[in-house]
Order: sequence, then structure tokens, then C-alpha cells
Amino acid sequence: MALNLRQKQTECIIRMLNLNQPLNATGTTNEEVYKILIYDKFCQNILSPLIHVKDLRKHGVTLYFLIDKDRKPVHDVPAVYFVQPSKVNVQRIVADASQSLYDSFHLNFSSSIPRPLLEDLASGTLNSESIDKISKVHDQYLEFVTLENNLFSLAQKSCYVQLNDPSAGDREIEEIVEKVASGLFSVLATLAVVPVIRCPRGGPAEMVASVLDQKLRDHLLSKNNLFTEGGGFASSFQRPVLCLFDRNFELSVGIQHDFRYRPLVHDVLGLRLNRLSVQGEKGGMRSYELDSSDPFWVANGSLEFPEVAVEIETQLNKYKKDVDEVNRRTGETDGAEFDGTDLIGNTKHLMNAVNSLPELTERKQVIDKHTNIATVLLGEIKERSLDSYAKKENDMMVRGGIDRNELLGVLRGKGTKIDKLRFAIIYLICSESINQSEVEAIETALRESEVDNCAFQYVKKMKSLNVSLASANSASRSNIVDWAEKLYGQSISAVTAGVKNLLSSDRQLALTRTVEALMEGKPNPEVDSYLVFDPRAPKSGSGTSSSHLKGPFKEAIVFMIGGGNYMEYGSLQEFAQRQQPVKHVIYGTTEILTGMEFVEQLTVLGQKMGLGSSVAPPAPTH
Repeated sequence: MALNLRQKQTECIIRMLNLNQPLNATGTTNEEVYKILIYDKFCQNILSPLIHVKDLRKHGVTLYFLIDKDRKPVHDVPAVYFVQPSKVNVQRIVADASQSLYDSFHLNFSSSIPRPLLEDLASGTLNSESIDKISKVHDQYLEFVTLENNLFSLAQKSCYVQLNDPSAGDREIEEIVEKVASGLFSVLATLAVVPVIRCPRGGPAEMVASVLDQKLRDHLLSKNNLFTEGGGFASSFQRPVLCLFDRNFELSVGIQHDFRYRPLVHDVLGLRLNRLSVQGEKGGMRSYELDSSDPFWVANGSLEFPEVAVEIETQLNKYKKDVDEVNRRTGETDGAEFDGTDLIGNTKHLMNAVNSLPELTERKQVIDKHTNIATVLLGEIKERSLDSYAKKENDMMVRGGIDRNELLGVLRGKGTKIDKLRFAIIYLICSESINQSEVEAIETALRESEVDNCAFQYVKKMKSLNVSLASANSASRSNIVDWAEKLYGQSISAVTAGVKNLLSSDRQLALTRTVEALMEGKPNPEVDSYLVFDPRAPKSGSGTSSSHLKGPFKEAIVFMIGGGNYMEYGSLQEFAQRQQPVKHVIYGTTEILTGMEFVEQLTVLGQKMGLGSSVAPPAPTH
């Protein structure tokens, strides 16, 4: 059975809302219990893409509040708490219990609650004589946000900055790695699978893989573990492969403009937690939801924008035709003599018409929604020449460069400051060597447009380090690496893994190519050096390749440390659908970033290293 993360996480949440009682066939418990739901901001974001208000009602939740708001007591009603295990939340739970706000407290922590906090909870409720109010405490392992069946985010902010910060000490780096590994452990626990882990050597990916491997090994030692159902011999053939990467593996994808519908809606309109607000046709803001319940979004998310516009038109014409058909069938036939048989026929048509109305109304709402979104997008595309940015960036990647006049033309033309900055950085990443006079011309053009070029200077610095690495002989190379790592922390990994990591002409990302090779499980020079961690196998040296690792894998979980985006997600889904038989790929990341948000993180790193000219603060995100 294919792994469906959205379904699994929703099932866990519904069980939690029903006081962790077993559910019957209808997905509810046998006895209806009215209850109150209390959550923190992080857990609200987990619930928001999965559960709607009507679903809460169905499971007996009559009121819901944020934990940090002042709340009035509601007697004789149990409360379900769903919060992160933090000191502040535990103190608030103790305060609520000591005031007897609710009849009983069912505590659910989004990840495993550390022992010291559990002790605080116990001593706090004991001292206030409210320990009998606490019915149950559960570790739910749900510390991640699922946006689509195959897309999740750990919602851990600014990971890229923290991992690449030159001033970060070992302890800070270890804390972030631990946090990422815990988030991934939650995902695997929810899916109840123990994957084979693959990652490139060195850098954050290996650090996370090694910590996660140890976490899984420790957990598998206990008899009653979360993966017992996945432990049977039959299922061991169907284990997925977990491929870990770090954003520097393919930096360009985090920055470039894409012209496909899903990435465009995210990058330009700021899709967040499957929701976005745009200017309505009649003025005022309209808020829309874009998820798996929207058939148009599911079917056309990966199309180029012009194709989407055509598809909207097609759907509208089809809708009009179907409405005309209903009108024609229920309309009177002119001058025909009335007889009984016709009455039966007419009644049948009327019944059909009545039955088809809800479906037609729903279709019209979807068409109107996407017409509105596409109209707003088109306005932005024209105003900022986004089609030209996407095309020229793609050409640069394929050709490895661009004509100087064309380059400066773009930087002096339409587009926001961030658009120009992104374009300039893509130029840097694409060029095999740095042409000093061209770079100076770019810097002048950016200054003229009053663009803060810290991010540009940061990537230039990384690029020049990589170029000097490539040209140095092996003896001096290790010295440069030592020097660079002392100076620039983690950043020295392949910021520009050179032209190899550029888009090939069929627009397949390096990430997708590598995942394909890892899923095949055959010898391949691109991935032969990748480490293997198998938490179910006896430990044999760190990440040594073992002979039992025979592909091909039907399922993969691909995780990007340091920020991902809808472009990578789309590329991986297209690859999975193209395979015969169809493969299944789940894509996850520490956080989903627009090009602008990612460039802001590069800017922060540039500032930390004292590079560039801060002409203006970066524009605020949506």
C-alpha cells in the first residue's frame, strides 16, 4: 500500500480528538462526547490544512482556543490539549488544571515530552492538588505540517541561516540537527516505516542521517515500539528509501523563477498552509483554499501558466455547455401533444437536473476561483516580466551563461528589487568562472536599482572559494578547506556544485536525477559515494555501503534540509508519475520558502559576514 502521509496524520488527529479511543467504521467513537480543544500556534498550523471546523463539530469539539488566551471555566466537559512540549505550555496546563477550568485534561504533545518537563507537570499538578484532573498524557509524534498527500514541512524557520552561520558553534549546530532528526522521526513514526537512509557525504545531510539512524535504532530496541506493524518479514521487501539533501546541493532551485502554476501561485501570491488571499474581482480581498479537495488545482498545478489559462477557458465552455444541456432537457417542447409517457420522461429529466445542480454549482465555484487567481497572477506577470525572468534563467542554466547586454538589460528593466537580485545570483551560479568586469557591471546595475546586494556578495564569496578549491592541487586543497571551514562554518559545501547541477534541457532537476538513481539502487557513479544507514541492520562502521541494499525501491521520502519549494515538489511528482509502474515519492523540507524568503536568508548570511552594501532593507514577505 502506498504511503499516504496526509491520511495517516489525519487519522492520528481524529483519534486524538476522540480522546484516543478506538474508532468505529464511520470514523467516530461509539459514544458522542462533547469536548473543548486547546492548541498552541504551532499545532494550529498542523491542524489547519487537515481539519476544518465542520470536521471538529463531527468529532464533538464544540469550542476551540489558543492556549495562551484567557479562557473561562467550562465545567463537566473534558478538554483535549494539543501542544508542543515546551516549558511555557506545561506551566499553562498546570495553571489551567489548578483552576479546574475543565472536567478532565487529555494532554497530547506534538513530539515526545522530555523527562524534566514531565516531572514539572507532575510536581505542578501535585502541588496544586489537581493531578486527578489529568486523565492521560500522550506523545503523538505529529511535529510536522502535511500540505498535500506527498508534501510536508517541519515548519522550522531559518534553518539555512542557522546551519550556515559562520559564528554558529558546534552546540548550536547539534541542536538544529537534533530538531530536524526529531521532526523526521515523527514523520516516520506516523507512517510506521523504517526506511533505508541515503545521503551525500559531509555537511548537514550526513549529520541528520546519523542522528536519525541512532534514534531509530534506540527506539527499535524497545519491545513495544511504534514500528512493530512494519516489522514483519513480508513488509521488509517494501521498505522505502529516505534520501536526505542539504539546500546547498542545488542552490539555484531555491532562487530561480518558475513559470508553472503551483510554484507561481506560491512564489508570487504567497500561498501559505494551502491558503491565500487575493484581490477579488469586485474589490476587497478574497481568501481561497487550494488543496486536494480542489480538482482543478490537483490536475493543473504542474502546467505552465499559459496552459492553465487555456484550461480555465475550456472548463468554462464545458460548464456552459452542460448548463445549456440541462436547460434544454427540462425546457418545454414546442407544440408537441401532451401524453402520459412524456410526463414520465419529463419528470425523469427534472430529477436529473435537480441532482446535477449541486455538482454544476461546485464546478462554477472552482472555475471562478481559478479565474480570479489567474487574473491577479497575470497582472503580476505583466508588471514584473516574470515570463522573461523564468525563460532567461532557464536559458542561462542550459547554456551556462548569458550575453552581457541581455544580462544588464534585465537588471535595468521591469521587476522588483528581489527579482533582479535573484536573476543576478542565478547568473553567478551558472557561470563556470567569475568574469570580474561583468560582476562589477552587475553590482553597478544593482546599486542603481537600490538593491541590497548582501546575498549576491555572499554567493560570490562561496563561488570564489569553490573556484579556488577546484583549481588548487590536492595538497593545498585540504588547507583551503580547513581555512574556509574555519572562516565560513558549514557553507563550503557545493554552493555551486558547478554546471553538473544545472537544469538539463528536459528541465529535470539534479535533485530528481539523483533520487531516480538512488531509487534504482544500481551502481551509478553519481550516487556510489552516497552513505547508507540502515537502522534495522547490525551497525557496521558509519554509513558503509552494504551488499543487501538492492533496489529498486518503489517508494522514497526525499527531504531537503534548509528550505524547499513547490518547484522541487512538482519535479519529483512528475518523475514518479512517469515511471512504469508508477513510483511513489513524498517530498519534505525544514520549511517551504518562496524565492524572496530564501534570498532574505542569504542576505542575513551576507550581513553576518560583513559583505555587501545594505542600501535598503529587504522588502517584507507576504
